[in-house]
Parts: sequence; C-alpha cells; structure tokens
Amino acid sequence: MKAVQRLPKPSSNQDWLAREREALASVLYRYTPIVVDHAQGSYLYDVDGHRYLDFASGIAVTNLGHGHPAVRKAAHDQIDRLFHTSVVAHHQPAIQLAERLAAAAPGKDNRVFFGNSGAEAVEGAIKLARYVTGRPVIIGFQGAFHGRTYGALSLTSSKWYYRERYEPFLPGIYHAPYPYAYRNPTGPGDEATLSYVFDYIDEMLDTRVPPRNVAAFIVEPVLGEGGYVVPPADFLPRLRALCDRHQILLIADEVQCGYGRTGKMFACEHFGVVPDIMTVAKSIASGLPLSAIVADARLMDQWQPAAHGSTFGGNPVACAVGVATLDVFEREKVLENVEVRGRELMRRLQELQRRVPGIGDVRGLGLMIGVELVKPDGKPDHDLLDKVRKVSLDSGLVLLSCGTHDNVLRLVPPLNLSADELEEAWEILQGAFQEVAA
Repeated sequence: MKAVQRLPKPSSNQDWLAREREALASVLYRYTPIVVDHAQGSYLYDVDGHRYLDFASGIAVTNLGHGHPAVRKAAHDQIDRLFHTSVVAHHQPAIQLAERLAAAAPGKDNRVFFGNSGAEAVEGAIKLARYVTGRPVIIGFQGAFHGRTYGALSLTSSKWYYRERYEPFLPGIYHAPYPYAYRNPTGPGDEATLSYVFDYIDEMLDTRVPPRNVAAFIVEPVLGEGGYVVPPADFLPRLRALCDRHQILLIADEVQCGYGRTGKMFACEHFGVVPDIMTVAKSIASGLPLSAIVADARLMDQWQPAAHGSTFGGNPVACAVGVATLDVFEREKVLENVEVRGRELMRRLQELQRRVPGIGDVRGLGLMIGVELVKPDGKPDHDLLDKVRKVSLDSGLVLLSCGTHDNVLRLVPPLNLSADELEEAWEILQGAFQEVAA
C-alpha cells in the first residue's frame, strides 16, 4: 500500500491555499482568499490571526452568528445520543422540528419533508407540484437562483455561467421577468413594473403555455442572487390571484430570504401571501446541512410513501440544532433586532447614496440589503463593487456581491448583530466608499 505523504503543517493563508490547489477542484469559487481558523459570534479569524467582521454569514446561513452557545450545546447533546438513521427508523428531533416549522410557516395545516440543501428542496418541490397536479410546466422568474442540480438549475437564471455548457435542461420550464423597478424596461415605478411583468405572463399564457399545463409558479419573495430586489407590494398578491384563477400552485423559495432575514420569519409574510409549497434551507440549522419542503396537508397527503426520499435529509444532529435555533429566535427576540438594525443600516446607506454618485439604488427588507453600484450612464459598475469589497476586506469586513451583472453589494450580517458591530461595519464601509468612489 502506498504510504500517505505527510506534509508539513501549513502556517499561513498562502501555505494553505497552495496546498488546496493541489487537492481541491478549482470549480468551487470562493469570495475571499481567507483561510478561516475559527469563528465566534459575528467574527471570522484566519490562520494568520486576522479578525474579520462577517457580513456574509455563510451566504445567509449563520443567521445567529458563529458558535451560538445554545446551538453548540444542542449539537453536542445530540451527537452523544444519535448521529444518523436515514429511513431505517424514526427519531425525535425530526418530529419536533417538523412540528415547530409547520406551526411557524404561513398556512394552517402544514406538513414537512426534510432534505439537505436548498437545491434539494427545490427539486422536491418541483416533483411534488408535478405529482399532485399531473401537469408538466413550472414557471420561474428571470434573475432567480434556485440551485445548481439539474431541475433547480433549469429554473436558475441569475448568471449565464451557472448554465453554460450544461444544456439541455429540464423540459417544461419557462421564465417571466421579475419585477425589478430600478431596471424596469418600460419605465420606473411600481405600476409600470407590475404592468410589464403581468402583461408578459398573460401573453405567455395566451400564446405559448396553456394555463392547464402549468403545475406551479416558483418565486423568491425577495430576489436573492439576482440582486436583492424587493418586489412591489402588490406583486405576490397578484401572482397568488393569478395562480388561484388557473388552479396553479404557488411555490415560494424562501431559502435565502426566509428564516428572519427580512424581519419576519418568512419573507412572503410581508405581502400577506400564503404559498402552497415553500422551500426552506440555509439558516434552518445554523450551519449544518438541512432543508425543508413545507406544504399544505392537502398536497403532502397525496405524496405517497416512497414517492420521494433522502438518505441524509433530516439528520438527527441537524434537526436538534434546528429546534435550538428556533428557541433562540424566540428567547432572544431576534426578529425585533433585525427590524431595528435593518432600519438603521438602510437609513445610513440612503444618506450615503445622496453623497456617492456611484450608488444607484439602495433596497432591502430587514437585514437583507442590496446596494446597486452604477457608472455615470446608469450601467452596472462591477469594477467599483470589486474595489469596495477589496478595501473593506483589507480593513476587516467581509462583504459579498450579487446581481445578474455582479454589481450589487450584498449585506448579509448575522441577525443578532449588535449596535457596536453595526457601527464597526459602517466605519469600514463608508471609509471604503470614500477611498474608491469619492
């Protein structure tokens, strides 16, 4: 047997990155060159000893920060009891979390199916919608991100390179424009935006896709990867009414915008809409792999045993952490903190927008905030965004980008962000803008 090569212990970011290049596939993109040694609360610490305020949260995953004591304790306690059963047996944490999640979600009689990731939840939602309706077509929205597995990727349209060289995709998939008022092609304002979107949908249903063929619309209540776009208030109610008129299901993808990110437990609650099916993931287990499909019992009860499954979905440790996560939300009044910090951050950003011509739009709900950067002619400015992110990172603040042209600064701090941490982030961020956009 070939002896395992023992390499010297790397001592720096650069040492580790060199070692990574020899072992890991480069296809996995990373936003920063940081090699994290440990994390605590709202901070990441790299192997060189540098500290970074984390305004990425693992892309809206560590919503309670890193290493929350109640989350750690729940994981440790469950590890001592049970790691895994798969579909061999039942276990208590999955039942407990399903009860809590069904009660927290919009609607009155929900059932839950657990998976591992947002993409897996979307795949299951597609299958459920087709299974119960007997219809083939799913309609998504331009700019959406639903995942990278084949069904989910067929619906994803936020970046061209996610789809390049992977066709053909799932048949029966169509896209309509997302209501993006800042870049609406027929003019600014909510009414013009909604008219453009629903005229497009009406024309689609009149000429290309018979409504009786459509199983579901799938929509992000707040667009995530596509630019952190908050739709006009009437969008989801009108879409809900359209679906009801044609007996089409409405799937809300709450993978990024759900679980308190917008100041309500689920983003669709801002608009008074109850979806038929909802996908949840990312922050549901504070960093452990877990996702869920939540749907009305009238649909879930039609999904016959063994019609769908998952080997690792609903893992006992992840589910125990999921229960602890909901406990922390209630005990520490996390949603109230999101409202307060979100309003303050939006106020400061809007004031900064008045001083910095390169900020075209500031938008968001709660602590899901996008800052769109533009050139003098209004075109997307990806270069400016890169400069702001680099200067911020050099000063100890981790920021992400998003948007179809990668020109939107994505602010995704922990939901239990403190006032002092917000102040620290703000000093770095406004200093970055002063340095590169003055």
